[in-house]
Amino acid sequence: MATNTIFENAVEKLLDVTGKFGSALDAAGIPYRVIGGLAVFLHVDTRDPLAARMTKDVDVAVDRKSLDAIRQAVEPYGFTFRHVAGVDMFLDANEPRARNAVHVVFAGEKVRPDYLEAVPASDPVRVAQGFLIAPVVDLVHMKLTSFRLKDKVHIQDMDAVGLITPEIEATLSPVLAERLAEVRATE
Repeated sequence: MATNTIFENAVEKLLDVTGKFGSALDAAGIPYRVIGGLAVFLHVDTRDPLAARMTKDVDVAVDRKSLDAIRQAVEPYGFTFRHVAGVDMFLDANEPRARNAVHVVFAGEKVRPDYLEAVPASDPVRVAQGFLIAPVVDLVHMKLTSFRLKDKVHIQDMDAVGLITPEIEATLSPVLAERLAEVRATE
């Protein structure tokens, strides 16, 4: 008899929250894309499930002009909007903690003023779970832009399974290409 592990339960919860949030936005016709660690996890999982690392929250890129419409669309699904410490998020009634929330960033805008690039807004990819995620090229740009330790690890994970192709590398600015080389030098 197979039993779920703590890891499998955590993945299932995260995918359920993301699916519920994505369904609400899909039903309302609001464009979005899941970004961050969950998007990396899903892309890596398609290549090598054992190489996919779990994340604890959901990050979504949307158009800032859609924020009020998003609030209205997700409220019936049990999400409540909060702006805490400069971060816009939607808390799920079943997991009402900030660390488990759906965090929102705005496509076409810099997450922080000192970041090199704005959040890209390429066409998202619909995954088997039914929601939309950012394509690998966008994730590489975002991870190399924020360049925290966890972002470097996500770059290593995508690179290790062959997701960072020469075509993606060709889209990088000289500074981001230098950061990619730095990450690769530490592998």
